[in-house]
Amino acid sequence: MRSSQDIAALLDELEWRIADELEDQDLDFKQWDSKSRDKAVQKLVQMAVCMANGGGGSVVFGVADRVKGRGQAILGVPPEIDVNLLKKAVYDQTDPHIMPVFEELRVPEGAGRLLVMQVYPGMPPYTDTRGAGTVRVGKDCQPLTGTLRRKIGVETGETDYTAEAVAPADPALLSPVALEALRDLARKERVPDDLLTRSDMELLDALGLVRQGKLTRAAILLAGSEAALREYVPGHHWTFLQMQSDIDYGIREDRVSALPVSVQRIEELLVPFNPITTVEQGMFHFEYRTWPEVAVREALMNAFCHADLRIAGPVMVKLYSQRLEISNNGGFIAGISERNILHHQPAARNPLLVEALTRLRLVNRSNLGVSRMFSAMLMEGKEPPVIREIGDSVSVIFLKRELNAAFRLFVAEESRSGNALGVDHLLLLQYLLQHAEVDTATAAQLCQRSEAETRELLSRMEPLDYVEHGGTGRGAYWSIHPKLYDRLRQDGNAEKRRRIDWDAAKTRVLSILMERARRGEPGLSNKEIRQITRFDRNQTYRLMAELREENPQIQPPGKGKYARYEYHNE
Repeated sequence: MRSSQDIAALLDELEWRIADELEDQDLDFKQWDSKSRDKAVQKLVQMAVCMANGGGGSVVFGVADRVKGRGQAILGVPPEIDVNLLKKAVYDQTDPHIMPVFEELRVPEGAGRLLVMQVYPGMPPYTDTRGAGTVRVGKDCQPLTGTLRRKIGVETGETDYTAEAVAPADPALLSPVALEALRDLARKERVPDDLLTRSDMELLDALGLVRQGKLTRAAILLAGSEAALREYVPGHHWTFLQMQSDIDYGIREDRVSALPVSVQRIEELLVPFNPITTVEQGMFHFEYRTWPEVAVREALMNAFCHADLRIAGPVMVKLYSQRLEISNNGGFIAGISERNILHHQPAARNPLLVEALTRLRLVNRSNLGVSRMFSAMLMEGKEPPVIREIGDSVSVIFLKRELNAAFRLFVAEESRSGNALGVDHLLLLQYLLQHAEVDTATAAQLCQRSEAETRELLSRMEPLDYVEHGGTGRGAYWSIHPKLYDRLRQDGNAEKRRRIDWDAAKTRVLSILMERARRGEPGLSNKEIRQITRFDRNQTYRLMAELREENPQIQPPGKGKYARYEYHNE
């Protein structure tokens, strides 16, 4: 949901972007149909249904979505359009009824006002009174097919497969090994003993996994025997493959086992391939695995918790020489995507199972699991996990990278000094160690935040001597502070990576051109000037245009591969 202030700020971007580029899961722009009020109201109802089924959102009426420039894109909504009549039309023509909130946004262009329809999340699915409906998926409204209706049922918890009571509360269906593993994992997370010391059936009952005297599928997933799992949760199993190439494997293990046993066994299989690096720090020796155990544990728990158990196929763990892949059937739900997963409101495909694991502190309901995966990799100077949705499945990929001991020590020292580095800080610093600079838009995409949030974050990093700020307006950029770069990379390239400021760049380029002319040497190509100044191609063209205007002795470069700027002292 976007506030009127947020939308007003976005409108300024219409000068150089079309509205369609600004749209997102919770935001759409629509042109008001001034020729037919009936068609305009019909579009209003359709968008209300779409947004309500997609978790709520904001629709801005009065903006053409494929026109660049505020004056051309903002057409407005005629002043005679009564908001109360629109609200009533949406209410009357939706089932269940939708009650949107309309906000008027005054603008200097077009009819002078825009209408913002705020659709709050409810209990989907919603349709119009004819039974037709769509659902917001990314930036599109897709038809509410049977598959999407089922997906909505999953997202709202109405069709929680793990909550169904399926078997008698018979201790013979439980696995003592699984229950012991469950208690052991929970004990390490400091779950109160008064919960863990209960009998097996009392423990499951206290976790809400026994209903009406029967075991739910969630109970069997957590503590069931192999026979019980095969009978009552046939979609649950896992496969481990140690890949020798993209098509051949060495070690393979396929098992049907309760969730805690599964996680422990997969971790055991990974140990020989997850070597330890020892770092000496004073009198202490610290050990770090190639793939941090906390990251692997979170990925495994996520895969088992969010698997779609109705789809045949295992939780798959593939170990390659240079990467580790953990995947499960069942795509993203509730508007979560690869581009927003770090900060999106959490959503569980199997709510009862997740609720039980939350009480045992084995998963986190506040969407911290993904952040923990990212943080565990980044603080060791490694790349963050790659999360991909491929068809109707999700994969988490950990790339094999060496520990950056200097970076790990820096993170630890900053934490001790009260400057704990969050995932956003780590993402930006790791990026800037690999790239000379970052603009605000790229940084926002990297952190999965808005540009305003990212700009504020970078501004707070500057006084800590983490980053430096350069440029202004749309040309603003950020680079890692040279002292920090020297400390973390120690390759002597800190100063070489810094972009020269505009006036200093002109002075330096002019000086080199004059010196080359004096020696009778060729001038400078666009590429060489970019290397000298750290500017991009367009900035270099602008720089040289200004420099030629101020110094007529500089000749244009001509065209072709060997084109160069020359200084003629006449």
